Amino acid sequence: MDKVLTILLAGGAGERLFPLTRERAKPAVPFGAIYRIIDVTLSNCINSGLRKIFILTQYKALSLNRHIRLGWNIFSPEMGEFIEIVPPMKRVGEHWYQGTADAVFQNIYSILIEDPDYVLVLAADHIYKMDYQKMLEQHKRTGADVTVGTIPQPAEEAARFGVVKQDAGGAITGFVEKPQGAVLEELQREGTAQT
Repeated sequence: MDKVLTILLAGGAGERLFPLTRERAKPAVPFGAIYRIIDVTLSNCINSGLRKIFILTQYKALSLNRHIRLGWNIFSPEMGEFIEIVPPMKRVGEHWYQGTADAVFQNIYSILIEDPDYVLVLAADHIYKMDYQKMLEQHKRTGADVTVGTIPQPAEEAARFGVVKQDAGGAITGFVEKPQGAVLEELQREGTAQT
């Protein structure tokens, strides 16, 4: 897995977790006593053999940076392993990160320098267990340009998430971020949504 670069998106404000996010980014919110939310995604990475990781930060990142520095210094630079905190730098424009795709785009030079065969982009503020190796194997097997991991959700929950539409073969045919109005009503008529 040494030709896979993992990018953790850790810059969101986490408004739904307020007041827990009053002083820190959502990935830095304590979880399970001594852990932070980001530890779940990082553990998934380690258990999947991923050891080249960029963490893109933005919102109130001090406690997150400190947690990573003190708790995740287990990588071996001599073996090409790293966990690197990457603050927003306005490298390609005059704006801070304007969302997920923009955060990745603004770091395109850092990505290209690593010369990865694959780039895995993950949210650093979700609680789940996943073997990313299986998703990468599926990606390679299908020859897809992009693979997106989703889970089914009841349509009434769709307004809280990004929602993909897919055809019978699993190819994505559309995407809506936190649908509202007529788009949300259409999703609710269809019954379920992949988020």
